[in-house]
Amino acid sequence: MAWRSHGESNASLVENLRRNGLFKDERHAAALERLKDHLTEGDKALDIGSGSGYLTTCMAYMVGASGKVVGVEHIRQLVDLSITNIKKNHANLLEGRVLMVEGDGRKGYPQYAPYKAIHVGAAAPNVPDELLSQLAAGGRMLIPVGAAHSDQRFLQVDKDGKGKVTVNDLMGVIYVPLTNKENQIGRDQ
Repeated sequence: MAWRSHGESNASLVENLRRNGLFKDERHAAALERLKDHLTEGDKALDIGSGSGYLTTCMAYMVGASGKVVGVEHIRQLVDLSITNIKKNHANLLEGRVLMVEGDGRKGYPQYAPYKAIHVGAAAPNVPDELLSQLAAGGRMLIPVGAAHSDQRFLQVDKDGKGKVTVNDLMGVIYVPLTNKENQIGRDQ
């Protein structure tokens, strides 16, 4: 399954996008399936580019009451939106299990590292060393890698108990770039 699609009409494009799993809920489900053995009771997870907080919330239920999930988003309004979304139906998660922070996702969130699972929702030019250093032994990271607006690869990065890293190329994808706030909004702040 590749997350690239085209169509001869809007209807065929939408159908091809759906069939190829491009819609976010399907991407989230696929990510959770690949991370499920690293999102068990008591595990810690990191969600870079956490957006609305949906995937972060799903991860929080998987790590259980003794686990911790940190969502990192560099746009303050998205952090606030995710907190509002979580408060609507899952406010108890914000009492220690979920932490939503504003920050540069390329740097991760070292305060709670190491993480058994790391999900990155934007494409980096390569696997950032800072994120790799925050991946626990026995952990897994899912990350799109490649230049903005070009061929990108969705990678599964596993670190074994001895710290050896194995990279598995899963498929071609197109994601927005993992960047800083200034580049994303297109002006200096």
